[in-house]
Amino acid sequence: MSSIRRREFLRTLAIGTGAAVALPSSLFFASCTSRGRRPNVILILTDDQGYGDLGCHGNDRLRTPSLDRLYRESVRFTNFFTCALCSPTRASLLTGRYNYRTGVVDTWVGQALMRTEELTVAELLKDAGYRTGIFGKWHLGDNFPLRSLDQGFEESLVHNDGLLGSISDPADNHYDDPVLQHNGRAKKYNGYCTDVFFNAAMDFISADRSRPFFVYLATNVPHYPLEVADSYAQPYREMGFDEKTSRTYGMIANLDENIGRLLERLKEWALEDDTVVIFMSDNGPQHGDRYNAGLRDIKGSMYDGGIKVPFFVRWPRRFGAGREVDRIAAHIDVLPTLLEICGASPPAHLKLDGRSLGPLLSDPRNAEWPDRMLFFQQCRPDSEGIDRPRPFTHCAVRSQQYKIVMTAADPAEQETRAVGFKETQLFDMAADPGERNDIAREHPEVVRDMRGAYESWFEDVTRGIRSPVRIPLGDPRANPTTLSTQDISGPGAPQLPFSWTGARRLLAGELRGTGYWNVDVVRRGTYEMTYRLGPSDADWIPPLKPGRAQLMLGSTKYETEIPPDAKGVCFRLELEAGPGELEAYLTGQRTDGQKISPFFVDVLYLGNETKAR
Repeated sequence: MSSIRRREFLRTLAIGTGAAVALPSSLFFASCTSRGRRPNVILILTDDQGYGDLGCHGNDRLRTPSLDRLYRESVRFTNFFTCALCSPTRASLLTGRYNYRTGVVDTWVGQALMRTEELTVAELLKDAGYRTGIFGKWHLGDNFPLRSLDQGFEESLVHNDGLLGSISDPADNHYDDPVLQHNGRAKKYNGYCTDVFFNAAMDFISADRSRPFFVYLATNVPHYPLEVADSYAQPYREMGFDEKTSRTYGMIANLDENIGRLLERLKEWALEDDTVVIFMSDNGPQHGDRYNAGLRDIKGSMYDGGIKVPFFVRWPRRFGAGREVDRIAAHIDVLPTLLEICGASPPAHLKLDGRSLGPLLSDPRNAEWPDRMLFFQQCRPDSEGIDRPRPFTHCAVRSQQYKIVMTAADPAEQETRAVGFKETQLFDMAADPGERNDIAREHPEVVRDMRGAYESWFEDVTRGIRSPVRIPLGDPRANPTTLSTQDISGPGAPQLPFSWTGARRLLAGELRGTGYWNVDVVRRGTYEMTYRLGPSDADWIPPLKPGRAQLMLGSTKYETEIPPDAKGVCFRLELEAGPGELEAYLTGQRTDGQKISPFFVDVLYLGNETKAR
């Protein structure tokens, strides 16, 4: 890297929100790439694995020998943080930016779509000559151009939406023998999902060991549905654990076996010394009736039980094994760290929020590391279905010593009501890592300063957030396009299903919901839109009942009768190019007379093309 590009890189890191600063030393960067071959990278991200779901973190009943080995051979961060839920974490992890900047606010209702102009670590490493592959969970958009294979991953084996068995999957999709998306095409695989993903990742690595690679192994375990062979869960049942915990621990035991297989293969291939292996989770555990190392609360919370995760970095050739780092760090730091390690640089205009952790990895005791503040927030839809960031609502700020938590005491109000100064909690994290003793009254000046820092951060990162991420219709590179209720927005959207279990409940009359899709019609012309409530070959999906189907998009409004015993209903219509909200409704399907949105809308561009916008 030239000195000019290096200065641009450092300046880019320094201009963030106050959290991003210049790398303390160029010596670390130089030493990482001086041997000629740049290191390979394997980033392992698990789903809903809590800080306490590891033997090496004090869980003396969960067997994780491979993870315990990785812990011993790594530099370990004891204060590493993510968002409270998965899609926001994934957006920050891959971009080095706070998730609000990327357009990702939540995990559903159209708020888990990442802006296509965001640059991912995969794109940047691919441009630097790396082979790139993702295996597991993406959860940042299933439609072109939001998919993983559109965002820098040359090889992509993922499941749809946020979980296997989602509304976008076949109705009988499970963790065993799953249908997955291989480079954009559905394909059925034999075996347990975690085994399938690790096998595919190892096949990708072995296919070409002459070039450096970046492997993003983002497992969907131990996220629900808690599906695992009894042989893994039974040992924990015999220990007296309940069924949820037994299955969760069984999923982690299988994960641990796969990590062990991967580490052994790296050694067999003589890649161990030249491969950086990172292990982390996306947020806290999904249920709280299991060991969590004394942390308060679980997934979704602003307390550390929701946002503190394991973070191990192993690179035998460069980093000393068994070192611990107590400096605060977060998901936003991973991209700048990997870019520095791999000798890649982002464009000068790219605004990063994270810091490279290189100095801490190289020399934790003597690294120059000024204190900073990290920011966390999670908002979900309010009673009107509005799912956008609200200031001082369900959020937290962390410095090295202190943490403030701003979240309503009533769980029903936590993600919708702003918290004032007097309700803000303050914890001394060095003295009280379990966040049990609120000291806000003793230190009002600390609360005031941290709330002020939060307010400046919020104003900065939410600029432009109200502009929704839209799904293109009629693009010649993705025709047809299927819209699903995973990405539907509006007041009734939270009632619509994101899994087939929810779909059954809605059709049985237990739930109801309507909404709209944020879309962008790319080409003016004739379109065919087909409404469906499920796969045509699912025997539990009843035919549509007599009623009417309605469609609204901008000034276009259509309505038609539903034919008898139809599995779907089709519109053919003329659309103008431009952005809009696509509303789709079915009436007559419920005994209470409520209209619902179809679970799917298949959109096919037929012709009459004018000049593309």
